[in-house]
Amino acid sequence: MLIRAGYEITYQFPQPTPLLLMLNIHYSRASDLIRPELLYTEPSVETSAYRDGFGNWCMRLLAPPGRLRLTADAVVKDSGLPEPTHSGAYQHAVQELPEETLVFLLPSRYCETDQLSEVAWQLFKDAPPGWARVQAICDFVHQHITFGYEHSSPFKTAVQVFHDRRGVCRDFAHLAIALCRGVNIPARYCTSYLGDIGVPPVNAPMDFAASFEAYLGGRWYSFDPRNNQPRIGRILIARGRDAADVAISTAFGVNTLESFRVWTEPVG
Repeated sequence: MLIRAGYEITYQFPQPTPLLLMLNIHYSRASDLIRPELLYTEPSVETSAYRDGFGNWCMRLLAPPGRLRLTADAVVKDSGLPEPTHSGAYQHAVQELPEETLVFLLPSRYCETDQLSEVAWQLFKDAPPGWARVQAICDFVHQHITFGYEHSSPFKTAVQVFHDRRGVCRDFAHLAIALCRGVNIPARYCTSYLGDIGVPPVNAPMDFAASFEAYLGGRWYSFDPRNNQPRIGRILIARGRDAADVAISTAFGVNTLESFRVWTEPVG
């Protein structure tokens, strides 16, 4: 299967403004790129690139005063199969975890594991450790939160969404991550392209999608508490501790978002 994925984002800047972007498809999918997602800017501006501490590919530029349009359009080869599951994947004892996973056990900006650890053990102490426990967490979050774009807030944390019980996909991911970490399962936040492939189309503008990965049985597995089912055609962009690490854009100055469009669709 071939999937076309891209975006068009337009900002207004009152003065020259440094801008960081995290919109490139993750390097783990580099071999699947049939047409790379080259960034085009209008007007044309100089860009540079670097890798952050999590290995994500980031772009930086100086936005000129006025209107700036950013766009990219990639074609990605995909298996066309649902994301893998492994019901027998076991939970590691903390002392046996690889060092690089330990940071994903700690509290972070949007995932207050320290405040939710007692709740996590109360809710999931009887769930079998491993895959079944992570799935129990996803089932709980999926049922606990009412989804709605009107509930979106860039400041809402896992503790807040646990009590408010309303949010968008990033809130589902943050709460599930905090609960996984609370029962000693490393969990990391992911942002991706995710089209309506193999599922009924949603009558809403397309956006980037938030999910998470849990470390079980010696590898990372994808989980999606918002949809709570393996999906086809998820194209990873970036990973981090939570949404603060993978913001699609960070402007160091005043700006106005004029338009935002994302597309993800099968083309062959």
